[in-house]
Amino acid sequence: MPQMYKVFVKEVAIIVTSDKDLFPDHDAFNLKTVKFKKLAKAIKKGKVERPLLYSDNPDKLLKRLHKILPLVLAGGGLVENELNQYLFIHRNGKWDLPKGKAENRESIEQTSLREVEEETGVKNLVVKKYLGPTYHVFSRNGKMRLKLTHWYSMTTDYTGELIPQEKEGIDQAVWLDARDANDALESSYANIRELFPERIPVK
Repeated sequence: MPQMYKVFVKEVAIIVTSDKDLFPDHDAFNLKTVKFKKLAKAIKKGKVERPLLYSDNPDKLLKRLHKILPLVLAGGGLVENELNQYLFIHRNGKWDLPKGKAENRESIEQTSLREVEEETGVKNLVVKKYLGPTYHVFSRNGKMRLKLTHWYSMTTDYTGELIPQEKEGIDQAVWLDARDANDALESSYANIRELFPERIPVK
């Protein structure tokens, strides 16, 4: 069965698939031979608008993707409170959801719960379901890395103060109703919008 993922470079989604024939309008590159840094540079310059990476063997698709760049594993949460508000953070001029790097000997679910609490101060978090993974490329110290973030839907009855984790560059942690959350998504990241395949219904 064909597999498909998206890897975001800035706002451009690279389709990663085991069946490139499903995307005939894309520029296809083989995962085994692609020069990823060169491809990323071309994407950022607008020279490649519909990139696609493929492996004909679906069983090796993720393995080959993870070989391209050093992998950073992270977890995060899409949190809703009892007032049907969503938890957002503001960092580097963008609205985002709380997430962070996994630590040794903790499950990715534990990572997600810990990071949400550390970045926002929200307690009494309950995981409802697994939402899925997102991939995006980032640079640190001049080197490109691939971040795989596993996302969970969470709820909380917490009504206390929100405390943005300033040492992580977070200047706001806020609850947003559906209308304001939709507005925030317009000034967020493409991979975050992937967690909201349809805009949040305004009640």
